[in-house]
Amino acid sequence: MDDYGTLYNRLIKGDAKLALVGLGYVGMPIAVEFAKHINVIGYDNNSAKIAEYKNGVDPTLEVGDEVIQSTNVVFTDDETKLSEANFIIVAVPTPVNEDTTPDLTPVEGASHTVGRNIQKGTIVCFESTVYPGVTEDVCVPIIEKDSGLKCGVDWKIAYSPERINPGDKVHRLTTIRKIVSGMDKETCDVVKQVYDIVIAAGTFPVSNIKTAEAVKVIENSQRDINIAFMNEVAMICDRIGIDTNEVIDGMNTKWNALGFKPGLVGGHCIGVDPYYLTNIAERLGYHSQIILNGRKVNDSMGAYIADAAIKQMIEAGKAPKKSNIYILGLTFKENCPDLRNSKVYDIIKRLKEYEIEVKVTDPWADPDEAKRFYGVDLIPFRDVKDADCIIVAVGHKEFRSLSMMNIKSMFRSNVIDAEKVLIDVKGLYRMDELLASGMRFWRL
Repeated sequence: MDDYGTLYNRLIKGDAKLALVGLGYVGMPIAVEFAKHINVIGYDNNSAKIAEYKNGVDPTLEVGDEVIQSTNVVFTDDETKLSEANFIIVAVPTPVNEDTTPDLTPVEGASHTVGRNIQKGTIVCFESTVYPGVTEDVCVPIIEKDSGLKCGVDWKIAYSPERINPGDKVHRLTTIRKIVSGMDKETCDVVKQVYDIVIAAGTFPVSNIKTAEAVKVIENSQRDINIAFMNEVAMICDRIGIDTNEVIDGMNTKWNALGFKPGLVGGHCIGVDPYYLTNIAERLGYHSQIILNGRKVNDSMGAYIADAAIKQMIEAGKAPKKSNIYILGLTFKENCPDLRNSKVYDIIKRLKEYEIEVKVTDPWADPDEAKRFYGVDLIPFRDVKDADCIIVAVGHKEFRSLSMMNIKSMFRSNVIDAEKVLIDVKGLYRMDELLASGMRFWRL
């Protein structure tokens, strides 16, 4: 059946199914939310992940174990189940290669999976962040070839960029307005109807798929550039000898201040998406003047923080190679177990260049993933003791709630406070408390 105009009603009545391809930080919450209203198949080729979901465990911490245990999502690693669906959402990662060029392998792989299992009359909607043109120029030909079905005749293509913010309990899937698009008006109208089932904030249709693709990479590139500016400000303030946070607090008293702060910019979106945008721009003959320079600044911050830590240790009379150094936090952002593209590792890597070894703790991170991604053996938070230098790299609630007394207790007890070095990357602690502690401190 290829009566797209009735697809919404069929989904609501239970006569049609929606499927998710990719059940990570983005896809799984979407599947769970839709399953509150319609029949949903949740597919991922990671059998271990599917086993966890079937056992009621949410490794992403996005919705929680209780929700996973009660959801009606049919979790599966059997791709043939996708043939039962009439609306397929693809939500797989879009990383970059070592040379920062787009790595479309996951998107291409998902397209092959869909192509092998798609039925006539299906709408396929990609959510993965890509540069304008990927959905129609890369994904569609793969699906057509593997299925033998013609796009626009036997099935329809659409795009709705994911806007989920992992770890954010305020800006959730349902409360963030959703950009929707389709290959034609009919497709876009149906996609809007379907997403309106779960998006309380409403949907925002745009005229074509390339525009929708551009919205996502540009909105994240904008954030990247603004953070890069604040990182430059932090480096300037450091040289002047004034506190960046105090400068920002003063600046933010004006109504039109943007509220950005300096920091490590990693993760699977802001630290990656600008490269997708500049890649397509360069193919079209335009070389980025601002976006790539912003990326250069942000990618340098891990080394900058490591160098600052070394300087502070030397000024405190410590030999960095012989010092006991701890890094608190490894995930790419606070209160989130996501380790992908964490720039904390850049701090570790820089210190290793000087043959300085560190110990890392992170109560949110999975130890196996930390070892697999970065070769880091996480230690329990309770084992942080006899420190010479502590680098608080991530603003997890466990670290944010530490008092100065708690922090001082993790240092060597047989040295004076001035020889205890605290690097507060996120500006978690109040300046008056830091000054009163007597410790040597530095913050970005």
